[in-house]
Amino acid sequence: MNLKQLSTMLQLSQTTVSRALNGYPEVNEETRRRVVEAAKRHGYRPNPSARRLATGKAGMIGYVMPTGAAVDIDPHFVEFLSGLGDYARGHELDLVLSPADAQDEETTYRRIVANKQVDALYMSAPRAADSRIALAHQLGIPFIVHGRSEGLDFDYPFIDIDNEGAFHDATRLLIQLGHKRIAVINGDDTQTFAIFRERGVRRALSESGLALDFRHIRSEVMTEENGYRAARCLLEASDAPTAIVCSSLIMALGVVRAARDLNLSLPGDLSLVSHDDVFPWLKPEHFSVPLTTTRSSIRAAGARVAERLAARISGLEDGARGEVWPVDLVVRGSIAGAR
Repeated sequence: MNLKQLSTMLQLSQTTVSRALNGYPEVNEETRRRVVEAAKRHGYRPNPSARRLATGKAGMIGYVMPTGAAVDIDPHFVEFLSGLGDYARGHELDLVLSPADAQDEETTYRRIVANKQVDALYMSAPRAADSRIALAHQLGIPFIVHGRSEGLDFDYPFIDIDNEGAFHDATRLLIQLGHKRIAVINGDDTQTFAIFRERGVRRALSESGLALDFRHIRSEVMTEENGYRAARCLLEASDAPTAIVCSSLIMALGVVRAARDLNLSLPGDLSLVSHDDVFPWLKPEHFSVPLTTTRSSIRAAGARVAERLAARISGLEDGARGEVWPVDLVVRGSIAGAR
């Protein structure tokens, strides 16, 4: 079925049908719903080239993906991408991944914006005063950041979780259980999510007259092996912590393995709290000792980023609104009172 046939069947003009399918705000919601349902029922899909000519939009969301020998594919990113892709697929949007030299992402950003390859961009893993955000702001393309930067002199749209609050609450719970030597095994501390998490641990300790010892901080790429090595280093020291707050369930696998190798029991010898991004294939309740976690779905964040990008592309959203999602604290069997 082509556009003319769909329009005739619905007794609407081709312009109205086209605008309804492309998300123009002047089309009322009832008409939009009717058009979209009919298009799905009869298998109508707009011709991409015609749509681009008619609307000036490509129907594509872009992501600049750093590549190189030192860049690993992160399971957290893949899970986020799954949520974004689920939403995009259901709303006639495509996702374009543009590989870039990890040391020179700016060139790729400028190219895809100049060529009008995509209608909007999203960015992830922000750092302090992130130059990618400043560049997208300067270039004037719609964008959303998954996470937050610090040190920029303008507002920008973002979606983030309350990383500081989550790790503050987890640490406060451990303190209430009598723990004083608390360590943090964190992600890459050049990224702001890790900065916020460490800040939350420090704040909770400070409120109780305690301090985070620099020897009890480990920042690593979030892999099982790095979690294992960090935990061995901490737990074999003379001032070993009695509790660990960990930034990822994947790293927590390594912490549990290290504790087992050192004949330490959870929670008898060591209490452990981990952040849970809600991976469908790695559940904290299925660990040998069910893990206490701070929990927020990274897949849901991906879907929300796509939803807001679609709204910005269609003109339903503008401005620089930020969202900070609260994080659940789920208590299970991996924590107990300090000895």
